[in-house]
Amino acid sequence: MDSLIFLGTGDSMGVPRVYCGCGVCAEARSTGVNRRLRSSVLIATEAGELVVDCGPDWKLQMENMRRRETEHVLITHAHHDHIGGLPEWADACRWLRKKGHLYAPAEVLEKIRQRFPWLENHLVYHPNDEGMQFGGWRIMPWKVCHGKNGYAYAYHFSKAGFRWAYCSDAINLTEEQKEPLRGLDLLVIGTNFYKEEAEMRSRSVYDMTEAAELAEEVQAGRVVFTHMSHGVDMEKPYPLPPQIGLARTGMRIGLP
Repeated sequence: MDSLIFLGTGDSMGVPRVYCGCGVCAEARSTGVNRRLRSSVLIATEAGELVVDCGPDWKLQMENMRRRETEHVLITHAHHDHIGGLPEWADACRWLRKKGHLYAPAEVLEKIRQRFPWLENHLVYHPNDEGMQFGGWRIMPWKVCHGKNGYAYAYHFSKAGFRWAYCSDAINLTEEQKEPLRGLDLLVIGTNFYKEEAEMRSRSVYDMTEAAELAEEVQAGRVVFTHMSHGVDMEKPYPLPPQIGLARTGMRIGLP
């Protein structure tokens, strides 16, 4: 059976935040229940492994899994918390004398090219605007609203009748943007807080209450929240429907 493994479940700053002394950050520095690296997942198939996003914690995530290389990476958007580890990955490819394979919509690849123009010495870029295949999965990108941060891409995966989506950075989805989420067996979606009090114009990711409403609207089966800030305490029970849970580092979900 294929599986989905959570390498990181934190927001753009991770947890703990170096400047912060809140209870969640303090706990993260002690027992580590709330310690969260930047969001990333690994999809393990018989044909190989695909990592989704390569943020600045990529090296630590690989060390935590006792892995020395990554061959395939899928990118959701060109923000630092999702691409900050690309130079280290490219350097690993250089030392191993292997080309890495990077997949993303063409406009995302172009932003990466502008920021890190040397990466293509060690990585092969694959535009996937029209979709792609990996390990038997049909993978389709679509653009989603990322609030004040512009846009990101989410990915819809389908194989042998099982459908799931990874949507780490989104808010205020339009009806058209919600369409790929309808009737999913599994939805992984980013939620910075349980209930965020900031003005909507300053926000970029759903909170848990909003994401729960969205999940009910699109009739998703199992739902997992990721991309969580220091506003989320893993030791606190949140009043969420039974089919919704919070991602933990190392958590593995079977993909039948």
